Amino acid sequence: MKANYIRTIYFFALALLSLNLSAQETIVSEGLNYDEHTKGFVPIPAAERLLQHVTATAYYKVTNEGHVLEGAIFDKQGNLFFCDVSARRVMRLTPDKELSTIVTLHELNPGGLAFHQDGRLFIAALDLVSRRGAILAVNSDGTEMQRIITPEAGFMPNDLLFDQHGGLYFTDFKGQSTDPQGAVYYIAPNRSTATLILPGLAMANGIALSADGKTLWVTEFGRNLLHRILLSDATTIAPIGTAVAYHFTGPAPDSMRADADGNLYVAIYGQGRILVFNPDGIPIGQILYPERTAGHHLLSTSLAINPETNDLYGVTSDGDKGNGATIFHAKSFAKGLLR
Repeated sequence: MKANYIRTIYFFALALLSLNLSAQETIVSEGLNYDEHTKGFVPIPAAERLLQHVTATAYYKVTNEGHVLEGAIFDKQGNLFFCDVSARRVMRLTPDKELSTIVTLHELNPGGLAFHQDGRLFIAALDLVSRRGAILAVNSDGTEMQRIITPEAGFMPNDLLFDQHGGLYFTDFKGQSTDPQGAVYYIAPNRSTATLILPGLAMANGIALSADGKTLWVTEFGRNLLHRILLSDATTIAPIGTAVAYHFTGPAPDSMRADADGNLYVAIYGQGRILVFNPDGIPIGQILYPERTAGHHLLSTSLAINPETNDLYGVTSDGDKGNGATIFHAKSFAKGLLR
């Protein structure tokens, strides 16, 4: 009796499986269909759909124009500095949401910002048409501009940061996906010459450094790569110290920041989101911008995490979609680093 019962259940299961396969074959034969995961302007890749996520909220509308924003960074007083790339200006937003222009450039577009230990603000600026760039330094109020690297040096500085010794790392945004001419360089304290750290990059873009200064992160905009570089010292890569930690899908890894726990936050330009990695380069979460599935706020370039809290502020542009340029807010895993 028991054997007959088991046999009946077995054949019933086979019949259901056959019906299910037939239904699937029928759907496939009728053609492909968009589903909840593949519809919309920027579907999240399958490998990243199950990551925990939060949706950021609007914090401050910078302009109604579709200007590209970049280079978000905090100073010691809690002011948020960032670049309006399109208007060639560096902006400051106070905790009370008072916005002002610190400096306006006339020939180059500012993109990356970093504060020196002496309080000066360093600016990575470039021009994509003429393929030239510079690194400039000003006081925090925009006065007394200096040229640290001149356009004649032949670099296209995109992003930059200081280490704990006052040395300056910067990315060189040269090349393209099939012609990797870009690189990462380091300028030692009180020096003017740049030391090559990592060559052969296609449009080297974002750069970040762990709190202990031993792990350097770099994104390749042209080949969608995240590099994890272990350092023996400021200019020496440790043995077996370089690896491609991640390969992004779709457009395109831009600027990034590390938090106090060693996690890495990468703004993805063209997808309206920030992907978060643990210290080994394994994805652990993401921050999504609202209305991204409808094609808005996709030009997410940079972010800053408050060093006193875990408040994260991401800068985005809506391009030609009509919603201007906005700063969004979300909570990160940990506090930011003051760099």
